[in-house]
Amino acid sequence: MLKVNKLRKVYNENTILNNITFELKEGEAGVLLGKSGAGKTTILRCINGLEEFQGGEIIVDNESIKSINDITKIRKNIGMVFQNFNLFPHMTVLENIIESPINTLKIDKSEAVKKAKELLKLVDLQDKENSYPHELSGGQKQRVAIARACALSPKILCFDEPTSALDYENIIKVIDIIDKLKSEKISILIVTHDSHFAKEVGDKFIKINNGNIEDISNIL
Repeated sequence: MLKVNKLRKVYNENTILNNITFELKEGEAGVLLGKSGAGKTTILRCINGLEEFQGGEIIVDNESIKSINDITKIRKNIGMVFQNFNLFPHMTVLENIIESPINTLKIDKSEAVKKAKELLKLVDLQDKENSYPHELSGGQKQRVAIARACALSPKILCFDEPTSALDYENIIKVIDIIDKLKSEKISILIVTHDSHFAKEVGDKFIKINNGNIEDISNIL
């Protein structure tokens, strides 16, 4: 489903990522581990087309991305849940979720709303569809961000530090959501410093050190 092959990222003549190679199967969760500055989030941003890269390729569902110019043809297959949520403050929860399906995929509004309500049920926020982000807790914002990322029906879903601002109760809810997404055959790639969370959700653990892969294992 996702193959990263010899990915290389250079910035100001400094090699940020070097020969990064790994793959995730359908419904598999991979966890990127390593110290701050190791290159984990940069890998996510390259996969999502938010960063250019200078070598290698990213393959999603047999479609190859060799430069940032290729990303648009498969962007709908890749979702991103940002660490700071990135919700539109002037939009309700429902409006946040339907914005991209309507404007990116040109889906009919009634269909987008139906899908959004299904996703709000998935993340247990059915009663918050008319709320605004400032009215939500951190855990609720995180779950809205997950629902929004799922609104395009991605095949790959990337999470950047999904538990960094959450309490134990909300971490359990995120674990439950990720398990449900995996059961729907969505591949998951996660950056986290939370080893307990990583063990709960991860099937493959990819350790990054100074922009290089140090180890890949099925056991943390």
